[in-house]
Amino acid sequence: MNKKLMAVNALVIMLVLMAFPQLISPQVYAVDVKIASISPQTKIGRVGETVTLIGTINTTNGEYRVWFGSVLVKSDFASRNNVNCTFTVPALPNGNYTIVLQDVAANVNTTSWFYIQPNSIVNVDIPPYPRQFQEGETAIKISISVTGGKANTVYTANITVKTPANETYWKIVRLSNTTNTGTGNASLLYPEDFGRNANTNYTGAYMVYFNRTLASGTFIIGLTDSVEYHRGDTVKIKAVDYSSLKGTNVTVTIKFENRIIDRFNCTVRGDFIEANWTVPNNALIGNYSISITPKPGSKKVSDIQAFAVPGFETKIAPRSLANENVANVLINIYDHEAGKTFNVTSSANGIANIRLERGTHTFTAYFKKVKVGEASINIPYVHEELNLICQLTNLNIKVVSEQGMAVQIPFVSLNLTITYTTNLDGGKIEKETMISQTDIEGSARFRSLLLNASYKVAALRYGKIFNLNNDTISRLEPKAWNNITILCPVKPLKVKVIDVNNAPIPNVLVEIQEVMGGPHYASQTNPEGDASFNCVLGVYTVKISKRFLLNATTVELFEEKTITIQCSLYNLPIYVKVVDYFGQPVPNANVTLEREGVYLSSKLTGVNGIAEFTEIGGTLTIKVYLADQNQPIHSFTCSVVAARDETNPIVIKLAKHVVFAGFLVETDWFATFILIVAALVLFAVLELARRKQTSKS
Repeated sequence: MNKKLMAVNALVIMLVLMAFPQLISPQVYAVDVKIASISPQTKIGRVGETVTLIGTINTTNGEYRVWFGSVLVKSDFASRNNVNCTFTVPALPNGNYTIVLQDVAANVNTTSWFYIQPNSIVNVDIPPYPRQFQEGETAIKISISVTGGKANTVYTANITVKTPANETYWKIVRLSNTTNTGTGNASLLYPEDFGRNANTNYTGAYMVYFNRTLASGTFIIGLTDSVEYHRGDTVKIKAVDYSSLKGTNVTVTIKFENRIIDRFNCTVRGDFIEANWTVPNNALIGNYSISITPKPGSKKVSDIQAFAVPGFETKIAPRSLANENVANVLINIYDHEAGKTFNVTSSANGIANIRLERGTHTFTAYFKKVKVGEASINIPYVHEELNLICQLTNLNIKVVSEQGMAVQIPFVSLNLTITYTTNLDGGKIEKETMISQTDIEGSARFRSLLLNASYKVAALRYGKIFNLNNDTISRLEPKAWNNITILCPVKPLKVKVIDVNNAPIPNVLVEIQEVMGGPHYASQTNPEGDASFNCVLGVYTVKISKRFLLNATTVELFEEKTITIQCSLYNLPIYVKVVDYFGQPVPNANVTLEREGVYLSSKLTGVNGIAEFTEIGGTLTIKVYLADQNQPIHSFTCSVVAARDETNPIVIKLAKHVVFAGFLVETDWFATFILIVAALVLFAVLELARRKQTSKS
C-alpha cells in the first residue's frame, strides 16, 4: 500500500513540474541570440572601415553589446528583438578576431569572426581648394602610415613619385615601430627627400606609390596659384626650368573657349618665370587656359593649364506683393560689365538659380511675358537670396447672399478671365481663364495676378451664371491682396403641403437644404398649409416632417417658384379588423398602433371586429390585446401607404381563438367541447337505437 502511495505521489510531482516549470526556474531565457549577417560579407576589412552587424537577442527592447576581440565597439538597445548596428574596425594588429553579440539581461552570447588585413595609407598635405601647388614647390609633405600590421614591428616602405613627364623618384622610409595596435607612421618631403634630381618642374598630376602600389596621395602642380578666380582677382603665374631661355622673352597666352583674350611677354629671370595677370572686369563665366611658349628643350611637358572663372552661386526669388515666391517668372539679367544678357526662369518653388560674376547687373522680371519688376544689384550676393519684388497681386473673391454678408455661399464655380498685353513677342494681346471654387466660407483665392490687365469673373451655381451685371473688376490695386464681393441672388419659394384628400396640412415642419451642403432654411406651415422662403438660387431638397419624415422632393430654384407637396400618409384612414379562427369578427379587442416602439393610439373593435384609426401612415406595428391582459395576443409590423376602410381593412386573424356564444375561447377548448358534445350526441343516438331494438324484440 505504501509503495502504491509513493508511486502516486511521484507521478503527481512529475506532472506538476511538467505543467509549471517556472516553479523551479523563475527566470528562463530562450537562447535566441544570433548573428544573422556581417557586412562586408567576406568578413575581411581594414582598420577604420565600417562594419554592419544584423542579428537578434532574446530580450525584447533589451540592451545589447558588441565586442571586437576585447574591444567594446557598440552598446545600444534592440528594436523589439532585432539588432542592426554599425561600427568601425578598431585599431588592432593584423589577424583573425572574434565578434561577440551579447544579450545583457539574459547574459547570453553568440559569436562570429572578422579578419583585419594590413592597410597602407598615403596622404599628401595639399592646399585647400581652389588653391594649388605651383611649379618649383620644394616642401610637399607626404604622410605614410600602416594599420592592421603586426604588433611591435618595424616596417620599411618604398615611396615612389611619378611626374607628368613619367620620371620617377623614390625614397626608402622606415616607419616608426608599430605599437601593440599594429599601427606605424612616417613622413617625408617631396622633392627634398627624394634625391637631388627630384623636381616639381611640370604642370599636371604627380602619382604617389607605396611599395609600387598606386596610393591615394596624388597631387597637382600648376602654373597658377589657384584653379578658380573671379573678376578683378590677380592670377599669380610661376614656371620653372627655363634656364636655357635665360634673359629672353617668353609669351604667356590666356584663352577663353579657344579664343585668345590676352597675350603678353615675360622675361626669364634665371631659371624661372613669374608674372601676374588680372582677370578682366568683363570676363565671362567659364573655363580658361593659360600657356607659355616656347617650351625649353629640357622640359618634356608643355606648360599649359586650365582654370575657371565660376561666378557666384546666386539665388533669385521673384516675390509677389504678398511676399510669396512666384514660379515660372522669366528673369532677364543684363551683365553691365560684359555687355551680355542671361535668362533664367524660377522653378516650382519660386527660386531661380544662376551663377553671376562680380559687377552691376540689372534684373528684369517677366510673368506671362509681361514686365512685372526690375532691380539693379551689385554681385556678389554671396550666401543670400536675392528678393526681386514683382508687381503681382492676389485676389480674394467672396460670394455671399444678397440678403446679407453673414450668409456665405460655398461651392460656387468662378471663372476668372484675364486679358493683357505682353511686353515680349511684339506686344500681343493674350487672354486666359483661371478656374476656382469657393470654399466652405464662400471664398476663392487667385494668386500672382497681373496689375496691368482687365478681369471679368463669371460666378456659376449648377452651371448657371448669376452675376451677369456684376462681372467686371475695374482694376487691381498694387497691394498684397485685393478683395471683391459677389452677391448671389435670392429667389422666393412657396411650399404648399396637402394631405391625401388634398386638404392643407398646418403646423408641419418644412426644411430646405441646398444639395451641395450650402444654405439651410426651416419653417412651419400656416393654417392654410403654406410655408414661404427666400433662398439663394440653387438646387434644394425639400423635406416635410411631423415627428418623422412625411415626404421629400428636389426642386431647382433659379426663378420664383411655388410647389405643392402631397403627404399621402398624413391623416390616413386605417381600418384594422380582428377575426377568429373561422373568420368571425372579434368585438371588444384592444388594437394598438406603434411606430418604432413609440405608442400612437388604441381603439376597441366593434361588433364587426373593426377598429378605426386616422393616423400618419408608414411602417407601423399593430398589437392586439384581449381584455385585462398586459401582453399582446398578436403583434406584427406592416407598411401602410394607402387608405384602408371597411372594404379593405388590415385583417388580423386570431388563429388560436374562436368566438362562441358571444365569448372568445381558445380553439383547443372549443375543439374539446365540440368533441364532448359529439360524443354525447353519438352516445345518445346509439342508446336510442338500442332501446328501439329492445322494444321491437
